[in-house]
Amino acid sequence: MRHVKEGRLDSQALVRSLALGGTVQQLTAPSSRMNANQVFRIWRGDDSKVLKIYGSDARQRREHHALNALKDWTHSPQVLESGVSGDLHWIMFADAGKWNLETLPENPGLARTAGRILRELHETDKALVSNLERGIDQEWVAIDFQSTLRRLDRYRSRVGVSSDFIEAARSVNPPFANEPVLAHTDAIPRNFVVDDAGTVTLINWEWATLAPPEWDLTRAAWSIGVHAGPTAAASLFEGYGKVIDGVVLDRWIVYHTAQTLVNHTENNMSTHPSNVPTGLVDEFNRAVLGATS
Repeated sequence: MRHVKEGRLDSQALVRSLALGGTVQQLTAPSSRMNANQVFRIWRGDDSKVLKIYGSDARQRREHHALNALKDWTHSPQVLESGVSGDLHWIMFADAGKWNLETLPENPGLARTAGRILRELHETDKALVSNLERGIDQEWVAIDFQSTLRRLDRYRSRVGVSSDFIEAARSVNPPFANEPVLAHTDAIPRNFVVDDAGTVTLINWEWATLAPPEWDLTRAAWSIGVHAGPTAAASLFEGYGKVIDGVVLDRWIVYHTAQTLVNHTENNMSTHPSNVPTGLVDEFNRAVLGATS
């Protein structure tokens, strides 16, 4: 891996300079959001690489640190080189695959592999990535759970959540959290990339930290279940080697959906409420009913 430092360029000029005449495919949708990452696939002949340009130096620094610590772990992406061009911080990765668990049809085998990957991650020495003594623990989850619901209440008219469901959510016990482990914290289907041989790689490590294992496991199971179906979610639990009780799982889903609604709203303050991801409010409402049953 080499580190490159260049003069000032805009993102498109930077991509062209690194492509060296190759074909460029933008993988992320154009965004007016501040600090949004941009990701490109660069083709040169039969070879392809993935370039990630970060919205801030802190994002690049966090991911670079996590991946350097996990460089011998077989399920993380391979860093080829990194660099800085003016305000642009970037990393070039080996292309881990053209598919992911969001774009592929339901595949229990791949979901099972994703579960095994999360289990291996949670059993990895957490000191490799973080020197925190606690990280996100049960106390942190309990406080942030209620804080997230208060923030969601401020935006409920924008996202279309009724005051009755907000009130019901506030009566839900905070989700149970075991002792913090090394966690990815954004183990959603599109971050499990799959190549033509079926090898699964977990990408996007900017937010890796110490967190309860349930954070990754429930977020992955919920989101894979939504995109690929209940059989895939069950297969993920099977691969991980643990099943979470339905009420406990719904408490976590209340938390995850509320966080997602709040983050989406705060990152898209100028957009119409109809731009809320399809089905997210319904999933929040369903989880609230399940968590209070």
